Amino acid sequence: MITVTREDKRAVVRPSGDNMVAATIPELRSKMRGILDEGVRDLVVDLEGVSMVDSSGIGLLISAYNSLRKVGGRLAVIHASAELLELFQSMRMHQHFSVSGN
Repeated sequence: MITVTREDKRAVVRPSGDNMVAATIPELRSKMRGILDEGVRDLVVDLEGVSMVDSSGIGLLISAYNSLRKVGGRLAVIHASAELLELFQSMRMHQHFSVSGN
């Protein structure tokens, strides 16, 4: 189950399970798309407990960033494990949106 906490135009999304991979992306993408359609402009993805992100997960984050940028919004990733933080930094994703660790 994906947890969403909302405050006005800000939302925090916490993916379910410990993986953000191809099998879990359709539900997460649908939830995030719905949130953006409802006017959220400040989206935080909380990766606490997530230990693995594959190319589909990376693609989802980039897509969310691009959608938010078009409407003047912003994306942040929080509570990334040391391994995920290293992955995001090696891909230079932290140059486009905020990425922080535990």
